[in-house]
Amino acid sequence: QLQASGGGLVQAGGSLRLSCAASGRTFSSSAIMGWFRQAPGKEREFVAGVTWSSVSTHYGDSVQGRFTISRDNAKNTVYLQMNSLKPEDTAVYYCAAANRATYPTRAYTYDYWGQGTQVTVSS
Repeated sequence: QLQASGGGLVQAGGSLRLSCAASGRTFSSSAIMGWFRQAPGKEREFVAGVTWSSVSTHYGDSVQGRFTISRDNAKNTVYLQMNSLKPEDTAVYYCAAANRATYPTRAYTYDYWGQGTQVTVSS
């Protein structure tokens, strides 16, 4: 129901744009869409979230000012534009959808998860 893409290998300072295509039902019923990431040996970390109306966005402290989340409701797609990438941004990135935006930065809020896409930033 959620298909993430756009990951890859990039040098530090570079940019990538991740996309997450959702099935119509999943996307239209989601109160919030989010991105999380998980590096080897670390816990899953909240990256960014956007509400259905795009009125509210949320960002993790480590990506604030560098990453931008957006959604195109006509295309059932959410994007994560990542700029000024750092080696510590290396992780598997997951998109997720929640029926209720109760706690948008918490993984347990989200009901659906994509398969993840690898982002590797070289120094």
